[in-house]
Amino acid sequence: MAETRKMVYTLDEIPKPFTKALFLGIQHVLTMFGATVSVPLILAPAMEMSPEQTALLVASVMLASGVATFFQVNYGTRLPIIQGVSFSFLGPFFAIIGMTIAAGANVSMQYIGGAIILGAIVEMVIGFTGLIGKIQRFVSPVVIGPVIALIGLALYQSGAPMAGGNWWLAGTVIVLGFVFSLILGPKKPFFALFPILLAVIVAYIVALLMGAVDFEAVRAAAWIRLPWDSGGWILPWGFPKFDFGFFLIGLAGYLASMIESYGDYHAINAAAEAPPLKDSQISRGIGMEGVGCFFTGLFGGFASTSYTENIGLVGLTKVASRYVVNIAVVILLVLGIIGKVGGVIATIPMPIVGGLYCLLFGMIASIGISNSAKADLSSMRNQMIMGFILFMGLSVPYYFQTAEVVFQPEWLSNIVVSIGSTGMAVAAILGLILDNIIPGTKEERGLHMFGEQKVDVKPNDFPPEKE
Repeated sequence: MAETRKMVYTLDEIPKPFTKALFLGIQHVLTMFGATVSVPLILAPAMEMSPEQTALLVASVMLASGVATFFQVNYGTRLPIIQGVSFSFLGPFFAIIGMTIAAGANVSMQYIGGAIILGAIVEMVIGFTGLIGKIQRFVSPVVIGPVIALIGLALYQSGAPMAGGNWWLAGTVIVLGFVFSLILGPKKPFFALFPILLAVIVAYIVALLMGAVDFEAVRAAAWIRLPWDSGGWILPWGFPKFDFGFFLIGLAGYLASMIESYGDYHAINAAAEAPPLKDSQISRGIGMEGVGCFFTGLFGGFASTSYTENIGLVGLTKVASRYVVNIAVVILLVLGIIGKVGGVIATIPMPIVGGLYCLLFGMIASIGISNSAKADLSSMRNQMIMGFILFMGLSVPYYFQTAEVVFQPEWLSNIVVSIGSTGMAVAAILGLILDNIIPGTKEERGLHMFGEQKVDVKPNDFPPEKE
């Protein structure tokens, strides 16, 4: 039996010299960079943002990720877990954008900010009151798997049409994404860590050689974003707007995000070889994710969640130092304040983003399917529930797109339309109802797996946490 590799740096240890800790922190930022940048690049075109607005959006997301990570690492689970923008919210945000885009990108972001802030308050309550332990028995893989899958499947209309603007660039991203992750990755860890980022960089170089890059966003972006300037740190899009229907469809994203984070906490705890997780840690983690999302709404970014990519990095490098992740926090804050960084990212041509769509959206769907495998997929009960909510998650939003649904009172009509237009919300509501009223054992529903991830660690393996 091969000897298990020991941790290089545990939670409380500080890598020395500082340059080593700095590069380890930079590696964390690079690992989460691709996914963090992807979400604003996915949503900005839907909001018809100008290059300057796209640059501001990217900078706001970086700043918000740094703040959310700071709260999680130091006051939440106190585990080395990076927080960043969540793909779980793409469906709800696209729905909000679709219903507000006529008023402009700023208004869409104001409504998104309002939905994030209201949902963050709910997440804080669920976390800090310990409700997460009680709620999890109602949310099984039978429900959460299809809900996650719909994040990717419901966005099929955004892949090939955008990539078709230049199939050479989009094809470069798609082909290299497969080559780096599945062919070179198993042989060279570097390619396994950064397959999407490397694919985008190569495609961007090709775009430069083709003369397909517009640098207007770089020229328009400010060097330094000051808090009091227009487009500064706080409320860069204006004061949030609150809509109850948007709040409800946003909760579907929060539901998927919390369940994902619950699993991520166990995964990072195992990767860091830390003592077994306590219920209080999980509660604080979910609560602090809510705090991070609340500030994200104020900073003009998107709702944040734990990043699985960085958990893999901890497992690979055996570096679990909180000090290293706090260095990554500082780097993210600096990137969010330097406006030109967002400007450079905003110059990425849309066909390259379309290639990202084709790679990432399908991957999100497969993650949902793999999550469903925790339940008994041979069960007729589960097959009927999962098949029904998947189908309805695609079909009901199409119905609301093609049929005019208006009734009195108007506020209730708006809520029904908002929820019905969002596949994730439809699947989550129907799944929660069916999965909890139709009899099924814990093993059948996949609930027996929760709370079983334990790590056998000797009491003296780790020093006590510093006060």
